[in-house]
Amino acid sequence: MRVVVADDAVLIREGLVRLLEEFGCEVVATAGTGEDLVEAVAAHRPDVSVVDVRMPPTFTDEGLRAAVEAREKVPGAPVLILSQYVEVSYADDLLADARGAVGYLLKDRVVDVEEFMDGLRRVAAGGTVFDPQVVAQLMVRRRRDDPLASLTPREREVLSLMAEGRSNPAIARRLVVTEGAVEKHIRGIFTKLGLHAEDGDQHRRVLAVLAYLRS
Repeated sequence: MRVVVADDAVLIREGLVRLLEEFGCEVVATAGTGEDLVEAVAAHRPDVSVVDVRMPPTFTDEGLRAAVEAREKVPGAPVLILSQYVEVSYADDLLADARGAVGYLLKDRVVDVEEFMDGLRRVAAGGTVFDPQVVAQLMVRRRRDDPLASLTPREREVLSLMAEGRSNPAIARRLVVTEGAVEKHIRGIFTKLGLHAEDGDQHRRVLAVLAYLRS
C-alpha cells in the first residue's frame, strides 16, 4: 500500500512513517503543508493519504481543505484524516462525497495500531471510516444549519403536503383542520424560512417547497 503522510509536526510525521513501514506500507512522500500534500497526491497518486487537520500557515483547517482540493485534482483520491480535533467545515464535504474512500479518526480515540491500520486499509479500498464523535458533531452542525429545524411538527406536515402540490383546502381536509389553521401554519413557515411578504405568496410557496426538498 502506497501512502502519503501529511503532518506539520516532524516527530509525529516521522513516527507515522516508521509505523506504516513496519506494517509493509511504502511511504511515497511526506508533507508539512497543505500545498505540499496536494502536490504529493497529484504526483504520486498514492493508495491513501494520512492527513492532519491543522497545518501551516494558520493551523486551523488547512489539512482538510488540502484533502478536499487533492480529491478534486485526483478524483476520489483516498484520504484518512487523523487528528486531535474535529473540524466540521470541510469534514462535511468529505462525508458527503458519494465516491467514498474517506475517513476521519481522532488520535486520542484510536485504541491500538491494528485499529488504525484496519481503518487505513478500508479507506484505501474505497470504504469510509468515521469516529462516532466526528459524526455526532457533523450531525449537530447539520441540524443547526437546517432551515427547517425551527419548524414545528405540524408546520413540517403542512410543508410536506405543500411539496406534494396540495392546495390549502386539500391540506385542511387531509389534516382535518380549518383552512384558517392551514393559512396560519403557512404564515409561520414563511416567517421562519425568512420569506418576506413582498415576494408574493405564490413565490414564497415555491421557495418554501424548494427549501423542504433540499433539506
